[in-house]
Amino acid sequence: MTDAEADVGLPAIDRKPGLQIWTIEKMKMVPIPEKAYGSFFEGDCYIVLHNMKTPNGFSTDLHYWIGHDSSQDEQGAAAFYVTQLDDLLGGSPVQHREVQGHESAAFKSYFKKGIIYKKGGVASGFKHVETNMYNIKRLLHVKGKKHVTATEVDLSWDKFNKGDVFLLDLGKVLIQWNGPSCNVAEKSRGMVLARSIRDGERGGRAQIGIIDSEKDCPDLMQIMKAALGERRGELKEAVPDEKADELQKANVRLYHVYENGKDLVVQEIATRPLTQDLLQREDCHILDQGGFKIYVWRGKDSSKEEKKAAFSRAVGFIQAKGYPPTTNVEVVNDGAESAMFKQLFQKWTGKYETQGLGKAYSIGKTAKVDQAKFDIAQLHAQPELAAEQRMADDASGNVEVWRIEDLEMAPVNPRTYGQFYGGDCYLVLYTYMKSGRPHYIIYMWFGRHASADEITACAFNAVQLDQKYKDEPVQVRVVMGKEPRHFLALFKGNLIIYEGGTSRAQASEPEPAIRLFQVRGTDEFNTKTIEVPARASSLNSNDVFLLKTNQVCYLWCGKGCSGDEREMAKNVADIISKRDKQTILEGQEPAEFWVALGGKAPYASDKRFQEEVAQYQPRLFECSNQTGRFIMTEIVDFCQDDLDEDDVMLLDTWEEIFLWVGKVANNYEKTESISSAKEYLKTHPAGRDLATPIILVKQGHEPLNFTGWFTAWDPYKWSDLKNANLNNRNPSSNANRNASNTPNPVSPGTGGSSEPHQTQSDNISTNINNNHNTPSLEANGNGAYPREVLINKTVDDLPEGVDPAKKEYYLSDADFCDIFGKTKDEFYQMPKWKQQNEKKQYGLF
Repeated sequence: MTDAEADVGLPAIDRKPGLQIWTIEKMKMVPIPEKAYGSFFEGDCYIVLHNMKTPNGFSTDLHYWIGHDSSQDEQGAAAFYVTQLDDLLGGSPVQHREVQGHESAAFKSYFKKGIIYKKGGVASGFKHVETNMYNIKRLLHVKGKKHVTATEVDLSWDKFNKGDVFLLDLGKVLIQWNGPSCNVAEKSRGMVLARSIRDGERGGRAQIGIIDSEKDCPDLMQIMKAALGERRGELKEAVPDEKADELQKANVRLYHVYENGKDLVVQEIATRPLTQDLLQREDCHILDQGGFKIYVWRGKDSSKEEKKAAFSRAVGFIQAKGYPPTTNVEVVNDGAESAMFKQLFQKWTGKYETQGLGKAYSIGKTAKVDQAKFDIAQLHAQPELAAEQRMADDASGNVEVWRIEDLEMAPVNPRTYGQFYGGDCYLVLYTYMKSGRPHYIIYMWFGRHASADEITACAFNAVQLDQKYKDEPVQVRVVMGKEPRHFLALFKGNLIIYEGGTSRAQASEPEPAIRLFQVRGTDEFNTKTIEVPARASSLNSNDVFLLKTNQVCYLWCGKGCSGDEREMAKNVADIISKRDKQTILEGQEPAEFWVALGGKAPYASDKRFQEEVAQYQPRLFECSNQTGRFIMTEIVDFCQDDLDEDDVMLLDTWEEIFLWVGKVANNYEKTESISSAKEYLKTHPAGRDLATPIILVKQGHEPLNFTGWFTAWDPYKWSDLKNANLNNRNPSSNANRNASNTPNPVSPGTGGSSEPHQTQSDNISTNINNNHNTPSLEANGNGAYPREVLINKTVDDLPEGVDPAKKEYYLSDADFCDIFGKTKDEFYQMPKWKQQNEKKQYGLF
């Protein structure tokens, strides 16, 4: 750091993964302790730096956060420091302007347990961490299913409504009040936040009570009334969150920002779909995403003054457009653009890089990419490979095919499996074994020339087939010409798609005398043969083509094709034609070849290597269209825990769209899920291909090519095997379970219970009075001990009677779930080695 940088008060920056947070205090950046991360005073401004490790080093995001009651001076100081930090870090960070209550998905993703907005600020004498301070009385309004925020509100029943969670914090007691219209996910996220307050702010020495039903919890309600007074009148109805719909987000406009003499010019130059070549490196650009978010792109060759003015220009733009002052702003640098920014363009290219297993994501359609071979046996051992290769398994299972005929399913002759006609619709059922039980995939293949009735009948029959197998199959919607890779692999290199016609016995149209087929692929997993117009202009020097005539079948080999491609074409030729085969090389064609194609004509002949490919980062969204508006909420840095049972989620991997349906998702969202996926493609700012395959996945029946996109997927998370083997392993578990049925609303250091029978306020008072600074060595009445007397304790330090090899047995159910992130039943279903690893990780080995 230079002397000049030290003069403006820049702190030392740790180049390590994770978060660093500062508050603005007396116009200086002051670090806040990690224990306070996630809590923000409404009267302050903050700077949040997030580093994430990448294969090429670090990617850095810089956020400045504006509290509702912060001063203009503090806001200006925060913006100034972000600009200085950006310079210090070489101009590589993505910069964000965040306003309280309207934070970006990226910002919220840093705080998995939720964000708490506190009244006041540092200037008012408030401190970020006052551990074990019980002299507190506040009401928190908790909102959100995925990204939780808790706002401190007035201690009044007037602030309550039927649709949200409210947390009454009385220091030693936390009471979670769940609105009658709350769903399971909101209640669960509320509990995570309550535990976070208990453990982070109270050193684990507060107690949590839960009110699911007021009439079942008279004692807890009595405490609430003592703090809030008597409630007068009815509770307010639930208030829906204000969110931008997808149509609004799709309304993207690009502006060129440049200097003309002393004047600054902002000129609109393009609307959706945008292309990358519109961005000029010597200037800056503003991208307006329908007022939902404003991006400022800073070209590499733009002046230093222009770069420094990025935020002020964006804020000025917001004011000029009449957008709310809470509008998000993101400043991105040429060459270091965020994934969110790139996805707004029809095609985004970066330097071609091969990492890991040699696979690079590609969405380019024109470039020739050599098909990299991979070991199919690695799929189960490496789910991420299954995801990247779009393979659910090795395609060695059983295949059955039906054609839609007279709106019914008609079996297809197995000898013709793999041959699909553009005038037909087909259903393909694939069955494979995984973990000793069958799994199913249903492919619906829609021919380009099939009638609307046949397409509808195909979808209807797929539902019936799905029901036959107890709603377990994954359903994949396939549009002709857009077949996913696993579909290709089912037919072992023999997938042939005829442009028109039908495979029905009573086909009325005669077969054309001359047909031309393009063969692409290097092995039985990735080869597809497509009929193309029988004319010379259809040829391409990079591929192999089959020209079928009544006399002979030509194998035309372009100069750019490989030996593997030629071998695959020979296999297909025997299916397409029973005539003699004649192999000809490009440039050595006989006259008869050109005559069959109607004469010579120009065709694509450049050898095209992929120097650059488009990069696309998988994105997960929560879908909702119950209000009549199509709303999608993005989950940044997603994991399996973000999939809730009452959700319909959309995973976009560019080549495919997955729809994940939770077991208790409402029927409306289930039935409308495919429509939601189509709407997503239709409204995507990048102008997506509407024929992109859509894959319907049911909770508990996820294929590898879905789970591979998630880090550390747990296949037992939603297992139906309740209590499997647990009773045999732990003889006292039944007694513990029976004991836990007695009313015991809140236990010292535990998370209480999510059951609505929390009624003993006397018990709460007794527990508080007996809760000294040293944890009790006595069990809490249901055979469990506080976590403090079990974690990282030697044999001699453990309470009498505790088996040192099974410390985790003695945790309460709530503490166990809080520490391990799963129930005891789920834990004991894991392999022994995995149990031991987790016990070591949490100090219980």
